[in-house]
Amino acid sequence: MPEIDAFADEMAAWRHDLHAHPELLYDVTRTAAFVAGKLEAFGCDEVVTGIGRTGVVGVVRGRGTGNGANRIRTLGLRADMDALPIQEVRDLPYRSTVPGKMHACGHDGHTAMLLGAAKYLAATRAFDGTAVLIFQPAEEGGGGGEAMVEDGLMERFGIDAVYGMHNIPGLALGRFAIRPGPIMASTDRFTLTIEGRGGHAALPQNAIDSVLVASHVVIALQSIVSRNIDPLQSAVVSVCALEAGEAFNVLPQTVTMRGTMRALSTEVRAATKARIVAIVEQVSAGFGAVGGVDFGSSYPVTENHPAEAAFMADVAAGLVGEGGVDRAVAPMMAAEDFSYMLGRRPGAYLFLGNGDSAALHHPRYDFCDAAAPLGASLWARLIETGLPLAG
Repeated sequence: MPEIDAFADEMAAWRHDLHAHPELLYDVTRTAAFVAGKLEAFGCDEVVTGIGRTGVVGVVRGRGTGNGANRIRTLGLRADMDALPIQEVRDLPYRSTVPGKMHACGHDGHTAMLLGAAKYLAATRAFDGTAVLIFQPAEEGGGGGEAMVEDGLMERFGIDAVYGMHNIPGLALGRFAIRPGPIMASTDRFTLTIEGRGGHAALPQNAIDSVLVASHVVIALQSIVSRNIDPLQSAVVSVCALEAGEAFNVLPQTVTMRGTMRALSTEVRAATKARIVAIVEQVSAGFGAVGGVDFGSSYPVTENHPAEAAFMADVAAGLVGEGGVDRAVAPMMAAEDFSYMLGRRPGAYLFLGNGDSAALHHPRYDFCDAAAPLGASLWARLIETGLPLAG
């Protein structure tokens, strides 16, 4: 949109400021203050802070009367604000000033895009209804989406439908990708404990070797996806950390393992969890050890509602042409806590091309500023198309 293209440099400047000052999880006080200050300067009708601890919500009301064919409706647009505990390695002019923290997932860009849409919408108000601009903390494992929902986000602001967007490296600039149904996986963290009987490494007959048991457990867990899950379904079980022992000649008493499981349906998720528990307990028992499983934080499947996904794809096609929109992109096994918002209201989640950049969560990643005007334009068009002025 030409009106948004006109302040592309301003959006880039916002993004660079946020990139230089990354904050983690709910500790996004500077970022939230930056966002709130911009929303107030744009003339939003309401700016509310502290939703879901440190989330920010801006409200812009259109200039429609509500007397047309459509009743007054409210659409929510969501961006995430938090960074990652990663040391940046690129020597950018706006590189992170905080050691061990960086915007390695593009949330700085997501925030800048939604701010750009807010500036445009507050100035033009060419819609009939209400736009609710949601700036969320703690997407990276903290469940900020759930926190905002539980804090009454949907009810307090009367949201009828909600939309989210994420940049994707490898998808060309100027392109979008979406699909109805599951688009990102559920995730569950697990901690596995194997309790054997410690002993001297030269006398294994007097011990129960917890490392040996843990090795068999890791191998057996890989059979879940290959032998317990329908080949046409998707699941991942990964053991990512193992802690055991301290000496070269001592068989340790205990092994602790940590990992993640992911699925694209609630049924597969439940079946996978059940099989993990059974394998850990029963394989351990077969060696005379005791195995236990503790499941930690989790996100549900991110599942697009078909009508809203089709609408979002249509709006994207209106910007870049039908050839620029993949309406049946393969789902990703990464997870996203926008799933909590889609669990409360209909809506959809879309991918925006970031071009040939480093991968997400990589220390050389950087959001592409050239993508920001297109993302902001999508948000603005979604509001104007979804809440059209009468006549």
